[in-house]
Amino acid sequence: MIYGYIRVSTDKQTIENQRFEIENFSIKNNIKIDRWIEETISSTKDLNDRKLGKLLKKLKKNDILIASELSRLGRNLLQVMGILHYCLNKDIQVWTIKDNYKLGADIQSKVLAFAFGLSAEIERNLISQRTKESLARLKSQGVKLGRPKNNLPNKTKLDGKELKIMELLNKGIPKTQIAKLVGVQRATLYRFLKNVKSDYTWTFQIKNCKI
Repeated sequence: MIYGYIRVSTDKQTIENQRFEIENFSIKNNIKIDRWIEETISSTKDLNDRKLGKLLKKLKKNDILIASELSRLGRNLLQVMGILHYCLNKDIQVWTIKDNYKLGADIQSKVLAFAFGLSAEIERNLISQRTKESLARLKSQGVKLGRPKNNLPNKTKLDGKELKIMELLNKGIPKTQIAKLVGVQRATLYRFLKNVKSDYTWTFQIKNCKI
């Protein structure tokens, strides 16, 4: 199966240009797009909640995913590398038009898959390190990082796990997966993050951390 993937970030952007590019590409290469996947998403939407995330779970060996460019696949470099690593390890081909990539089952693509996976792991470690260093610096400056007492009426299952959740968010881990990792329902995590965002004095900024 050959899938054409189109993604725009806001309603103001149009999908026609991306569709035109993919259609022209398919004509020149004498291939047929079996199914189109189109979505309009915000930069904070979890991959598992996106149409692309659901599609990735269904893709099979030798399927082809075509996009106008690599940046359409994810909201940041870490997510893009993770998606490419996942696809290439499962022998799912990823073709992009503007970047002129045809990543598949050949040895060069396998090497790239390893490189993407390694790069993603390094980036995750760097984010974790920056998070810990930022927290340590703020703590030394007297910034209180915990939730003020009595701001939430009841103790929650996530009390004491704030820093772990922040690190996972920094790594780009979807909230659905984070909820599983900390042992709560997704709705519980969302309520907790909402309270954290309104009740905590998060007076510091950590790069790429989005709650």
